[in-house]
Amino acid sequence: MSGPAAAVPERRGRPRSAAADHAIIEAVLRLIEEGAGIGELSMERIAREAGVGKATVYRRWPGKDALLLGVIRSLEEEAPAPGGGTVRDELVRILDSLRSRGLAKRHSAVLRTVLTHVRAQPEVWREYHETVVRARREALCAVLRRGIAGGDIRADRDVDVLADLFVGPMLSRALLDEGKALPDGLAEQIVDTVLDGVRPRP
Repeated sequence: MSGPAAAVPERRGRPRSAAADHAIIEAVLRLIEEGAGIGELSMERIAREAGVGKATVYRRWPGKDALLLGVIRSLEEEAPAPGGGTVRDELVRILDSLRSRGLAKRHSAVLRTVLTHVRAQPEVWREYHETVVRARREALCAVLRRGIAGGDIRADRDVDVLADLFVGPMLSRALLDEGKALPDGLAEQIVDTVLDGVRPRP
């Protein structure tokens, strides 16, 4: 009886081209910036704008909703890693990262357009929330829990409500009201105002 069969090396396709990925994402961003509605974006049109074959687009994203999710992710920075500073400093750092994103007109304009569509697709919205929103939210809540444990923040309020109090003003300006300024020092102003209201009572 012969011995065990030799392992057959796994066959791999051609490496995925980062240049093609970038071209496709940029094509979607350009089309949206030029005023194309989500309903006007077909995979064929996106491929043509990107200068690639339709099959190249479909190899990366099975459909338009998945591609739009990829577009959103391309605009998102990773959640800020804990910096080991004071609770106030960490909160300022998290909020200032939101401020920086909001200053990018391309970022905020495209996000408003794409998120409006994605929110209407429950499965896509759930995946976006699980893979993008949750990490940022948990980073913020971890700082708030540290503040509660250290006596900087009162413990008789829900952490999720506290998180909303901190990020709400920045998100409102960045995503809902494009005309509102996002000046230097805004993160500090929000954090200090909210912290003043949520400190433990004597």
